[in-house]
Amino acid sequence: QVQLVESGGGLVQTGDSLKLSCAASGRTIVNYALGWFRQAPGKATKFVAGISWDGRNTYYEDSVHDRFNISRDNARNTVYLQMSNLGPEDTAVYYCAARSVRDSPSGWSSLYEYTSWGQGTQVTVSS
Repeated sequence: QVQLVESGGGLVQTGDSLKLSCAASGRTIVNYALGWFRQAPGKATKFVAGISWDGRNTYYEDSVHDRFNISRDNARNTVYLQMSNLGPEDTAVYYCAARSVRDSPSGWSSLYEYTSWGQGTQVTVSS
């Protein structure tokens, strides 16, 4: 099982950008599709973005598709989430997660499709 550790969170202001990283260990991520989720205070964990094993296919939740960009570097065993034009609604704990498939036409938003999760990194956007 792959272990995941997120980093890069912090306190930013509205309109700022932030780049999250998720470093994997234990196994190479080349065999995994990867996703980012977030959990806002008092709310359920929700899908943000996903990426296929080779980075060719990406998937986004509607509210972030024009502001966030997911990418991966398999050589570094790391997946990234570049976030721009952040607003208070983006305040949440952000988690990366791994699926035991290389790609899929469906299931990206389902937590149950992911077999490994990181511990999360807090992103707070002040207004």
